[in-house]
Amino acid sequence: MPSSRPERIRKLLSDFVGFDTVSDRSNLPLIAHIESYLAAFGVKSERIVDTTGQKASLWVTIGPDDRPGYVLSGHTDVVPVVGQEWSHDPFRLIERDGKLYGRGTTDMKGFVAVCLAMVPEMVEAKLATPIHLAISYDEEIGCVGVRPMLGEVAKKKTKPLGAFIGEPTQMQVIIGHKGKHGVRATFKGLARHSSIAPDGVNAIEYAAELITEIRRRAIKLASEAERNSLYDVPHSTLLTSIVHGGAALNIVPDACTVEFECRGIGITESREVTDAIVAWAKAELEPAMKARNPECGIAFEEILDYPALDTEADAPIVTLAKSLAGRNDHAKVAFGTEASLFASMADIPSVVIGPGSIAQAHTPDEFVEMAELEKCAGFVEKLIAHCAKG
Repeated sequence: MPSSRPERIRKLLSDFVGFDTVSDRSNLPLIAHIESYLAAFGVKSERIVDTTGQKASLWVTIGPDDRPGYVLSGHTDVVPVVGQEWSHDPFRLIERDGKLYGRGTTDMKGFVAVCLAMVPEMVEAKLATPIHLAISYDEEIGCVGVRPMLGEVAKKKTKPLGAFIGEPTQMQVIIGHKGKHGVRATFKGLARHSSIAPDGVNAIEYAAELITEIRRRAIKLASEAERNSLYDVPHSTLLTSIVHGGAALNIVPDACTVEFECRGIGITESREVTDAIVAWAKAELEPAMKARNPECGIAFEEILDYPALDTEADAPIVTLAKSLAGRNDHAKVAFGTEASLFASMADIPSVVIGPGSIAQAHTPDEFVEMAELEKCAGFVEKLIAHCAKG
């Protein structure tokens, strides 16, 4: 293993990018690689496997396991590269002008690489307060993998003092983010030849009424809902994002699916907004469809759900994060993270802070600056010193 810290970070990040961990694939090869790396330093890890046996999270404790400590948390999955124009192989790390290119470099294998690169220092420090590494899967499709891991953490006798979730914030301390609730509505109509369209039930037209209502409510949220100036978009948002329906121009469509989401400022606001839309559709649209044909109607299913994060600005975890980062500012972000689940599921105070910019996440030729990774390493180095004092 390279001896200098920057070299260690580069090597680990290169290894991690080389594992294709898009969410429709297993992350077990990467997890095994991390386990092997940790074992070389005498560090044991707890593997939490999903029901398919193809995905796993890791919970790692360095230091005493009978004292409350701090969590460094990151996910191993990445978004797809299909349809994106990359100038090189996205699963091979390329360094150019101080920037490290590859899928997941910013979101968020860079943070995971930094944390693991600092394991030798953690071990050598003989920590009085433990540092936990929480490494999850399937964050990108709804914070899936962290939930069973937090279920296991909640059973432990000692609860962590706080968690740092390393999503890209350019090492700014983030104390809040919006929650998100996503819903799929499947409209079942009645197909007929378009020449006798009145005899059918047009699934797309009823879906269009739902889309119009979503748009109306989105405008109302933007103009009337609670506003918070710490967010770049200071109000809750609502939109339709995917629509599928229709088979041919001369057929009354008998099926249409609509997917919509709310990102809410309030802890549970996103679900409350979408629940209200579902109730409206069941009261206003579905009866009209069934009046035409009792077999017609709308089926709703939840796609994704996580609460908002709202950590108090004067909470001890925020004060510590600012001290470790060497800055006094804080902010909130519109994108979601696992931080809200640490707070809501395991009652662990949490902030979001990590290297890189969210503007690079999910893009072709995604990159993170080496300088950002070194700043993050400095943050972890100060955390180690803090935990070594007891």
